[in-house]
Amino acid sequence: MNERERMLAELPYRAWMDGLAEERLQAKKKIYQFNLCPPDDKVQQEHLLRSILGKAGIDVHIEAPFHCDYGTNIEVGDYFFANYHCIILDTAKVIIGDNVMFGPNVSLLAAGHPVHPEARNSGYEYGIGIVIGDNVWLGGSVTVNPGARIGNNAVIGSGSVVVKDIPDNVIAAGNPCKVIRAITEEDRRYYYKNREFDVEW
Repeated sequence: MNERERMLAELPYRAWMDGLAEERLQAKKKIYQFNLCPPDDKVQQEHLLRSILGKAGIDVHIEAPFHCDYGTNIEVGDYFFANYHCIILDTAKVIIGDNVMFGPNVSLLAAGHPVHPEARNSGYEYGIGIVIGDNVWLGGSVTVNPGARIGNNAVIGSGSVVVKDIPDNVIAAGNPCKVIRAITEEDRRYYYKNREFDVEW
């Protein structure tokens, strides 16, 4: 098993061997072009984004600047929007569902390092996959750590650090991120806290 295979198997691996450094460099070149693309050139933006991501559904939009390690390990569903400064460290599979929204400064960090200093200094690192379900909203500056899964229809409050799985249909927030409450039919009435919709949707 080479280092790339070890990485994708979520085993300890060395990131500078077996062509991994070269893959990251190629991704950086494409990301550099994407981040410098004129804001009115939507065709080129989409072309570059689809050349970076492993899979992209219908109507995928990421505001520049954007950064990732490989891109090829990122799978994005339909109708995805990520605001400015999205970072995805995709040393393992990062799967994002349909109708997902990210606020600014969201980080999905599949990459990690051993806790023990001698193990860390050995040069081995790891990646553990992240899954974001359908209809999820991550508020600004949310960080999702290796191995976390966020359930369908969940809302994650701004500044949260997600270190474990979050179930479907909840609002969760904090560091570490914890479930605050369930999302209910009553929430249909409001667009923000106690502010009621004055339009039909």
